[in-house]
Amino acid sequence: MGFLDNSGDIILDAVLTDHGRKVLAKGDGSFQITKFAIGDEEIDYSLYNLNHASGSAYYDLEILQTPVLEAFTNNGSTMKTKLVSYDNDRILYLPVLKLNKNLSETKQHTSGSFMVAVDQETEGTDAAQTSAAIGINSAGEHVQGILFGVSFESSNSIRVDQGLDTIEVSPQNPGLMQGFVDDMYIIQIDNRLGRIVDLNGARIGEDFIDDDDIANYTVSYSSGIVSNNPDTTKSSTQTIAGPRGTVLNFKIAASLDLNTSTYLFDKMGSTTVMVNKAGVATQSVRYIDSIVRVTGMQSGYSLDIPVRFIKTVTT
Repeated sequence: MGFLDNSGDIILDAVLTDHGRKVLAKGDGSFQITKFAIGDEEIDYSLYNLNHASGSAYYDLEILQTPVLEAFTNNGSTMKTKLVSYDNDRILYLPVLKLNKNLSETKQHTSGSFMVAVDQETEGTDAAQTSAAIGINSAGEHVQGILFGVSFESSNSIRVDQGLDTIEVSPQNPGLMQGFVDDMYIIQIDNRLGRIVDLNGARIGEDFIDDDDIANYTVSYSSGIVSNNPDTTKSSTQTIAGPRGTVLNFKIAASLDLNTSTYLFDKMGSTTVMVNKAGVATQSVRYIDSIVRVTGMQSGYSLDIPVRFIKTVTT
């Protein structure tokens, strides 16, 4: 990976992603480019200089001459910030995606990430129900921010709200969301660690798993995890201040590898201590930190959600 000299002529440097190359290599005629995306990862728009001594033709010169990254095939390492086009030039606010942390069942763990218990012993739902469990506290309650990745018995989940997050526009004016509603989302997760499921634990089918083991999901209303947000009040349960679009609400199932062995924990993770069911803050726990990326198909807005997969150490 390197930079391209952008000080002279305009450069177009395009390559297929690894997945695109894989489909092309099949040679069965199935390869077709139907969509593409444009990003501006390298651009610092604060370089726009309205006070340039040479006049308006030079206001954006420094931006236009910013060195750009050469195209590379690893889709997981680029295109986080996608460009979108809007016909309406009177738009004052653009939609965003925000984690809804205002509901008890969608709050993050106190550590700042969502925890996924990868086996029932860690959840506290196994037959033995030992005091080493992390997902249930000493009062028998499900611990905030810990998703049960096997039994799905906990109501804890990840919720992403979409809309115009501004107090300048009333949430009672949903008409301003016309053309901005993300009714489809792309979700990306490390397939070695987990998969996306609905609130009942039913599996959502992925589109493909790339060469880096990143599973890509495209979800819509029909998936059962995307819904409209009809709340137009200033309720404390809402995280979007202005007009609202859709809600994405899902859980994560632990992979079989994490559930049945410690190999990936030893290779990719580490250990820490947490409070167990007995209320003791010295329970040894294996963990792997990762992220789940959610992207709105209409807005192009992307959100990285921190996720930690945990497994109690009992031997």
